[in-house]
Amino acid sequence: MKPKFSTLIILTLLSAAILAPFAISPIYIPILREQAFEVLSFLQDNLYKQITGYLALAFVIIEMLLTARKRGKGWKIKLSIPGSMQLWRSLHIFLGVGLLAVVLIHTIGVAGINFNAVFLWVFFGVSLSALVGVVAETGVLESSQKRFFPWLSTTTVGGKKMAGISKGNTIKSMRALWLNTHIILVSIFFIMLIFHIFLAYYYQ
Repeated sequence: MKPKFSTLIILTLLSAAILAPFAISPIYIPILREQAFEVLSFLQDNLYKQITGYLALAFVIIEMLLTARKRGKGWKIKLSIPGSMQLWRSLHIFLGVGLLAVVLIHTIGVAGINFNAVFLWVFFGVSLSALVGVVAETGVLESSQKRFFPWLSTTTVGGKKMAGISKGNTIKSMRALWLNTHIILVSIFFIMLIFHIFLAYYYQ
């Protein structure tokens, strides 16, 4: 079970739709304040924030379990969870988009200020770096049945010089860029998540 390029494009468009409210929240929040103050008060209430915050945290924990399941062999971690690596990779992608939606529900599209704003942008970086990387990789794999890209430099196979560069090398180079970026952003995200939880309870 591996998402096709068309499925990933749909997920990318869905992610863009989920992120759109963050760009237009300065427009609709004042309207809500004027015309539906009780609704806005409910959405900004501590109880609502706690429930949706715990839901977002549950998604993060599941995502990390999926990562451990995917990379358990490399990390020498044995997890007795059934399913292939492709299955867990696919679930990781779909749940990542789901987490974007949960964060939108939690924040009602308000980016916040200071620490919360930076934290949110780091989270966007985590999500989009993975999604864009996977879309690009899958696009290369499904772009053609040919093994090489003729418009790029030459490559040697079995002692013969051939025009183009192998898809394997292209994907390796792409993965080295997006995956390392993703891992760095995830590390920063986790540190900031701990501070975010601490601040949320400290200022209750």
